[in-house]
Amino acid sequence: MKVLWVFAHPEPASLSAALRDEGLAALTEDGHDHRVSDLYAMGWKAVVDREDFPGEAPTDRLVITQASRRGYQGGTLSEDILAEQEKLDWADAVVFQFPLWWYGMPAILKGWFDRVFVKGYAYGVRENGSSGRTLRYGQGRLSGKRALTVVTVGGPEPTFEPRGINGQLDHVLFPLLHGTLWYTGMSALPPVAVHGADRLSEEDYGVAARRVRAAVSTLADTDPIAYRTQNGGDYDDRLVLRPHLAAGRSGLSVHVAD
Repeated sequence: MKVLWVFAHPEPASLSAALRDEGLAALTEDGHDHRVSDLYAMGWKAVVDREDFPGEAPTDRLVITQASRRGYQGGTLSEDILAEQEKLDWADAVVFQFPLWWYGMPAILKGWFDRVFVKGYAYGVRENGSSGRTLRYGQGRLSGKRALTVVTVGGPEPTFEPRGINGQLDHVLFPLLHGTLWYTGMSALPPVAVHGADRLSEEDYGVAARRVRAAVSTLADTDPIAYRTQNGGDYDDRLVLRPHLAAGRSGLSVHVAD
């Protein structure tokens, strides 16, 4: 298996970096190929701007969706974006690792998605070219790829359980797992979270390291989250879940098949 590891933490001596190294070692021991995008070490530019689209006339109004599609189709996106897309094309699976900051990913990783997942590449993909239905939520150019999220969290584990004050973890990560990964066709695996990240004992670190190693060693075999596909019949023409499915329920969990 070919695995891309997208890493977003500014400190090379952090817990996150140590866990990344554990995961990469496990991949090597298991005979998998891997490549790493260490966003802070790369000096990744986190904001979308005109520099991303050198093929656009500098005097024209910049419409990001249209410019990104033209740039992708014409091969004129900036070199750093093209390099990350090439890594994604190469990979069978992607590990996204980051500390959970304010209920989300660090800005540098959000900027990676903003800049790399351009229209025509990760979204805005249609069946039969431009004439068919839109391929998203389980379909699309990135379908068939697996995605594992590894997060370090300051709060203790009970606070991220279904009745915990911080909210159920897969709901906290829903914008990434469902709204980004599944939207583009990637199969999102259950996330791995290391809680109490600033207070880990040596014993706790050993447990966390074994969990990360086990998760990456079973990338090919772990059942993904069973999100419903957009075009599989579960949603009506308004893209609303049909009333007989998850009857009487609402909220994020209804988008996971029973």
